[in-house]
Amino acid sequence: MPWLPARRGPPGPCPGPFRAAGAQSTNRRSLDLTGDPVGIAGSIWPHGRWRYDFHGEANHAGTTRLGDRRDPMLTYAGTVLEARREAELAGAVATFGKVAVEPNGVNAIPSLVRGWLDSRAPDQASLDAVTSAVEAAARTRAARDGISLDVVRESFTPVVEFHRALGAELGRILDAPGMPPVPVLGTGAGHDAGILADSVPAAMLFVRNPTGVSHSPAEHAAEDDCLAGVEALTDVLEGLACV
Repeated sequence: MPWLPARRGPPGPCPGPFRAAGAQSTNRRSLDLTGDPVGIAGSIWPHGRWRYDFHGEANHAGTTRLGDRRDPMLTYAGTVLEARREAELAGAVATFGKVAVEPNGVNAIPSLVRGWLDSRAPDQASLDAVTSAVEAAARTRAARDGISLDVVRESFTPVVEFHRALGAELGRILDAPGMPPVPVLGTGAGHDAGILADSVPAAMLFVRNPTGVSHSPAEHAAEDDCLAGVEALTDVLEGLACV
């Protein structure tokens, strides 16, 4: 859709002691799917990180028969696949993005595989469902494989709800007559605005990222969309200035 027109009339009464809303270029692939260059953040998903320690028995890769092995890598691999399955079922995300192996030899069956699970979901119930199911599946597979398993939650951040009145004011300022309203989206990524939201009314704008690639040199937002984000931020600041 074309970008929003500049101002839609004078601002209403000052909504309160709100702070500036920042426009961020993030992995908002959702905006590309809806055809919108800019969106409003509604919340940051709850998320956490769990360490999985799979303990097996180190042995030689060339002399140990498959049936005699207690290989924690197999249990770990099955858990990675289970995390993907459970996340898809719940509309969440789950990632084993870091792994450490001991003794980490190319010709050695590992004695320990340590993997870190990062999981995020639209709400706490979904996150709990995913992480509980992944752990249960890992323990079932570990028992079958003769592997001992330790699971430790290393970090957790609850859902962050952005200020509803400020978000509504952003929508009022940015919505164009005769056009669909600017979408309100949740995000699985953490943002500095989420830290501020615990102390002051906070809001955030998203700029479209067509590929969804993030934390990579391939991350990209079109110049027109970046300008749309700047224009949106300008409109918001003007609308909140109460002049």
